[in-house]
Amino acid sequence: MDTGGRGGLRPRKGNAQAVTARKGNTEEVSATPAAATSSTCQYRCIECNQEAKELYRDYNHGVLKITICKSCQKPVDKYIEYDPVIILINAVLCKAQAYRHILFNTKINMHGKLCIFCLLCEAYLRWWQLQDSSQNTDPDDFIRYAKEWDFYRMFAIASLEQAAFLIGIFTFLWIERSITTKKTPNFVLLLKALLLSSYGKLLLIPAVIWEHEYTLLCLRFIKVFVLTSNFQAIRVTLNSTRKLSLCAILCGLLMESAMVYFFRRMEWDLGSDCAIYKAQDF
Repeated sequence: MDTGGRGGLRPRKGNAQAVTARKGNTEEVSATPAAATSSTCQYRCIECNQEAKELYRDYNHGVLKITICKSCQKPVDKYIEYDPVIILINAVLCKAQAYRHILFNTKINMHGKLCIFCLLCEAYLRWWQLQDSSQNTDPDDFIRYAKEWDFYRMFAIASLEQAAFLIGIFTFLWIERSITTKKTPNFVLLLKALLLSSYGKLLLIPAVIWEHEYTLLCLRFIKVFVLTSNFQAIRVTLNSTRKLSLCAILCGLLMESAMVYFFRRMEWDLGSDCAIYKAQDF
């Protein structure tokens, strides 16, 4: 996953040292912006969330200088000289700076594919739990065909529950922002942030493959980790308070729980091996 900054080459630590050594001589070279100059600010400072026109400047002879934020007097984005592994580790630790770097200062358009893959992992977990409880060893082709459609049904259920979770968050934020700031939040960016921050669901597959007596506890931890990542994504994207982000997550969970209750009451999965299906946490 390339998480380097937009606009030109990505500076490395060696170049950063060269920049430090030549700070006093920058007036002797002609500076050119790292990205095309535009009237609008397309980047964000990862420290104070203020807008910035560029992340770094490319001087003659390949010398790069990281832009300093005018508001906090710190580098706009220090992560542009970090390796992707370091950025990923900081994102796993839910650091706001890493989230701002990924959401505002990089071009990552894999949120759609990541969402589909996470839903497949979630559907496989439900389908695996279903097959594990059915104990049907009949090799008949009809039985295998029914089990295949059970997986598709689990995928549909997981997709609808995910949609209910997102709708709950968007509805709460739309109502809250309409009352307080009279300004509609950027739901497109927020959707991208929520989908990217749900990457923790990929851990469901290893938890199922290496099954042990603590598997259920691992699944609980994965759920908490995903919700924590969603919480941080909302907070960073909207630059909101922790209280507002927490309320948005709770509204999403409430809507998702209502969808789960609806499926159980309607017995949508009745008539197949899925009749024994019980709503899971994911």
